[in-house]
Amino acid sequence: MMARRFDPERRDRIIDACLDVIAESGVAGTSHRRVAAAADVPLGSMTYHFAGMDELLREAFTRFAQEISNRFEARMATVPDLEGARRAAVELITQDTLQNQRELVLTQELYTLAAREPAFRTITNAWMARSRAALERHFDPLTARLLDALNEGLTLHRALDTEPHDTAAVVEAVARITRPAPPPQDA
Repeated sequence: MMARRFDPERRDRIIDACLDVIAESGVAGTSHRRVAAAADVPLGSMTYHFAGMDELLREAFTRFAQEISNRFEARMATVPDLEGARRAAVELITQDTLQNQRELVLTQELYTLAAREPAFRTITNAWMARSRAALERHFDPLTARLLDALNEGLTLHRALDTEPHDTAAVVEAVARITRPAPPPQDA
């Protein structure tokens, strides 16, 4: 009889490997067999640690969304004023969000899954709520929602566009969205 291998990080390794497989093959190409091979674990470990593929996908996408949210919050927490918040918003879009192909693919895979499966919408809703809360440290709720939508929209454009993106356009978009509203005119 073979001794059981002590591997306390196995579950975490499986979740990380799942994200790698999704980034490479998409959700549709992700299987227990592929994830087990990527994590270098026996196939039986998959059903030992996860009730099924849906549970594994939820765990993986939750981890992914939390990691992105943590970086987002950390960047917004360090800015001292409105100008710093505007610069941070631009950096979130041009450096954090738009520069990593793996994260772009994972984001789009999650969004596609969430569009079809309500259980995955809880992950995207929590992610958007955290993003807006981080932005609301410096902007009113509507402005925070608009900045978050700009970030999400430009992420989609980056994922699908064949043209390079201009940072100056992002700077201008953030400036327009965060510009104070003009005072009401007397009628």
